[in-house]
Amino acid sequence: MSDLADDMRVAGTAVVLRDGDDGIEVLLLRRPATGSFPGAWVFPGGRVDHGDERAGEAEEQAARRAAVRETREEAGIRIRDLATLSRWVPPVETPVRFRTWFFLARECGDELRPNAGEIEEAAWMTPRRALERHAAGELTLFPPTWVTLYGLGPHRTVDDAYASLSAFARYETHMQKLEGGMRALWAGDEEHPGAPGAAGGRHRLTMGTPPWTYERD
Repeated sequence: MSDLADDMRVAGTAVVLRDGDDGIEVLLLRRPATGSFPGAWVFPGGRVDHGDERAGEAEEQAARRAAVRETREEAGIRIRDLATLSRWVPPVETPVRFRTWFFLARECGDELRPNAGEIEEAAWMTPRRALERHAAGELTLFPPTWVTLYGLGPHRTVDDAYASLSAFARYETHMQKLEGGMRALWAGDEEHPGAPGAAGGRHRLTMGTPPWTYERD
C-alpha cells in the first residue's frame, strides 16, 4: 500500500455513539497505568496491521478496518456505519508517531466486555459529562479525545452528529510550552509554524490547570 509507505505508522479509532436519556453518549475506555496513554480514557482503536491492508487501497480504508477490529477486541462489541470524522498527526517530538483516523460509528446493542489486561474499565458517557469529570480531575484525557468530545457536545442525537459531517477535519499538532502548562496548535492558528492563519487567528487547546480552553475561529 503506497499510502502507508512512509516513516509514520497508521491507526484507526472508533468514536462509538448511541442515544441515551440525557442525549448522545460515547464509548470511552480506561487504559492501564502502563503502556500507551497510561491511565487515560480513550476511544477504542489501534494500529493498522497487515490483515487490515488491501493492495492499492488508501490508508483510510485500512484504518477503518483497524477501528472495527480493535473495538471488537478491546470492548467486545460490533460497530457499524463508520464515517470519517478526522485525521490526527502527532507533534514531531512524539517518540512513536501514528497518523490516526477517527471514525464516527454506531453500536449494535452488544453488551460491553472489556478485554482484561488491555482495558481497565469501559463506560458510556455524554460528552459533557466526560469533560466535566476531566475538569474535576476525575479522569485523564489526551487532546484528540478532548477535542472530539468537545465537538460532539452540541449534538443531541446520533443522527444529528452524522448529519453534521462534511469534509473530515485534519489536525497536525504543534505543541507549545507555557508557564504552568502546554498548548496544542493546529492549522489556522496564527502561531502554528507549518500552516499559520491570519493575525489573531485561533485554533488551539490550552492545557494547564483544568478546565482546558479550546479556541477556534
